[in-house]
Amino acid sequence: MARIDLDLAHAYRANPERDEDYALLPLKMSFEDGGAYALLGPSGCGKTTLLNLVSGLVTPSQGSVSYDGRDVTRLSPQQRNIAQVFQFPVIYDTMTVAQNLAFPLRNRGVPADRIKQRVGHIAEMLDMSAQLDLRAAGLAADAKQKISLGRGLVREDVSAVLFDEPLTVIDPHLKWQLRRKLKQIHHELKLTLIYVTHDQVEALTFAQQVVVMTRGRAVQVGTASELFERPRHTFVGNFIGSPGMNFLSARGTGNGIQIGPHTLAAPSPALAAIDRFTLGVRPEYVQLAAAGSAGALPAVVTQAQDIGTYWLVTARIGTAADAPVLRARLGLDQDIPAVGDAVWLGVVGDHTCYYRNEELMA
Repeated sequence: MARIDLDLAHAYRANPERDEDYALLPLKMSFEDGGAYALLGPSGCGKTTLLNLVSGLVTPSQGSVSYDGRDVTRLSPQQRNIAQVFQFPVIYDTMTVAQNLAFPLRNRGVPADRIKQRVGHIAEMLDMSAQLDLRAAGLAADAKQKISLGRGLVREDVSAVLFDEPLTVIDPHLKWQLRRKLKQIHHELKLTLIYVTHDQVEALTFAQQVVVMTRGRAVQVGTASELFERPRHTFVGNFIGSPGMNFLSARGTGNGIQIGPHTLAAPSPALAAIDRFTLGVRPEYVQLAAAGSAGALPAVVTQAQDIGTYWLVTARIGTAADAPVLRARLGLDQDIPAVGDAVWLGVVGDHTCYYRNEELMA
């Protein structure tokens, strides 16, 4: 295992001048030895570029990559001692499951008895013990990808194991099992694992720390709780959660804050003095309130959906075509308003966040 330190940027064109020219904007961060990390974001945000810079498949156009304090910027994946699992299975169809799992160890001259022990251990972790003697060619796509996962995990001396959306070909009902398996494997083997995904459930289930990325920039690194409770960027608030955070344009009035035509008491004097900012509150923290309650806004319900474990109520603040919309997750034990009902919704509270230029204000 290794601690990985990055201080770099990358562009696929020469002489980049604008942010748009970069696949990965200047970034300085570390992956701790033995940590489990996820790189999370939409397609094209720079996740795979970052992973390939860590592995050595791509050399950064600026900056450096260090493993345990040693500069490995110009070294190959083999020289960095990296194992990488790709989106689609990379295995030998003519070999058995056991032979596939053993291949990385045989290449490194590991003794036969240790190979047998290690292969058996990894196969048991992946629930493949009964398939060890089967040829890979006859297996389903999800079983082949489990072999790929096993080949990445079988080496004990590896600096890090990198996963590039490895559950894409896995049947949906098996994904949750493999996510739990990977978490269990990390807990047991203490490997440095870095996992690329666009699926927030995968990222938040698997990783101790999640790196949220957008437009070539890592906008926040944190635990699942930190990303949910205190998103440091509006993108994080919108991307994390189902549905994402509500955002309302606001401005300070000197002694209050104004949202649309409504003025509320300011949570702090500093906020009341800011000309323009954005209020963010998650649907989980928007609650029905009594008329005229402090921190609440009047609204008209436009939709009420029974999601099964909760109700998702959507309401519009005001009658204008561009009037802001609020979503609230309400419990099944609450009196749910009907479409067209006038309600008051609390938006200012302990869990409310405030943003300026998309960044969380202290």
